[in-house]
Amino acid sequence: MSQVIHFSRLLVGALILFICQAAQAVSLDDLQQRFSHQPVLRAQFEQLRTINGMSQPLKSSGNVLIAQQHGLVWNQTKPFALKLMMNESRMEQSMVGQPPQVVTADSNPQMFQFNAILTALFHADRQALEQNFRLNFSDLGNGGWQLTLQPTTMPLNKLFRQITLNGEQFLNAIAIDDMQGDNTRIRFFDQKTQPTTLTPDEEHHFSS
Repeated sequence: MSQVIHFSRLLVGALILFICQAAQAVSLDDLQQRFSHQPVLRAQFEQLRTINGMSQPLKSSGNVLIAQQHGLVWNQTKPFALKLMMNESRMEQSMVGQPPQVVTADSNPQMFQFNAILTALFHADRQALEQNFRLNFSDLGNGGWQLTLQPTTMPLNKLFRQITLNGEQFLNAIAIDDMQGDNTRIRFFDQKTQPTTLTPDEEHHFSS
């Protein structure tokens, strides 16, 4: 279950980043409509994880690449290099000097049950979003907005207490509070939507 929570936290951060990119958003419908017209998103991130029983939070940073037709790459560069690639059929975690760890729907059905719900977010499926979360969207004025997600279905309600998103033109921050009392805070910056197609180096991330 710990591996599921670890992958889930990363995937929530990266996938929700893509659904919530928007300019001057005033409603959730605006966010989702604009998402559907953004085939590729690139951003830098800084993450701070606070874990019960640990005196110091864990800090990490790197970049994320999300492409509608390919999947996502969560590329951590500090404090050590770690890459997570996910598409509809598999997830692969890579660390320097170690063989990749591959998870498939056959090897971990629970993880891919969670992935199916996140795929609904990835495709901006509001109906599926409302089926799995209690939503509270706020227009904060001056282009700012906040979306709070409270899970109502399995397995989300066993993993997360609440997910809070804040942004303006793009998503700027995610706060994830899980059922273990831990929390994750992610800040996104330097977001780019151009070019709208993957470069050869980016395509290489998704090659098997």
